[in-house]
Amino acid sequence: MNKGVIIRRLEPSDFAPAAEMIRAGFATVARQFSLTEQNCPNHTSFITAEKLQNHFCRGWLMYGLYGSGRLTGYVSLSDEGGGVFELHNLAVLPEYRRKGLGKRLIDFCKENVRALGGGKIIIGIIEENTALKSWYAANGFIHTGTKKFDHLPFTAGYMECKV
Repeated sequence: MNKGVIIRRLEPSDFAPAAEMIRAGFATVARQFSLTEQNCPNHTSFITAEKLQNHFCRGWLMYGLYGSGRLTGYVSLSDEGGGVFELHNLAVLPEYRRKGLGKRLIDFCKENVRALGGGKIIIGIIEENTALKSWYAANGFIHTGTKKFDHLPFTAGYMECKV
C-alpha cells in the first residue's frame, strides 16, 4: 500500500472531502468511547469543512495522504511557538489501517517540523485509548501527563516527541 502513496498539502477546495474522510476515520473512536454530538460536539469525529477552513485560517498546515486513487489519510500541524508544533487529527480510513500509513504520516510530520526549525511535536489523545497511546509510543512519543476537563467524557492525555 505504501507504493504510489503521496502526501500533499491541502487547499480549501480539498476541505469537504477531507472532512468526510476524517469523520469516517474517527467514527471508530466515537463508537468505541460512546462519543456523540450531544456529549462531545467538538470531537474530531464530527468535524466539518468549515472547521477545517478555520484551522487553515489560523495557519495550520494540513496534509492529505492519497493512495489507491483516493484520500485515505489526513494530518495537520500547528506552530505553537518556541520550536513546538502540535499534531492534530491524524486519521487513516479503517480499511487502510495496519499498512504503515499512519507511521508514514508521523514520519512526514517529523521531517516537516525539522525543516521548519522545530524540535518537538506534541499531541493530545483520549487517555483511555491505550492502543493509540501504545502506537504513538512505538513511534517515538512519550507520555507527559493527563488532564480531566468537565466538558469532555474522557480524560485528555498528552504526549510529545523530540524531532
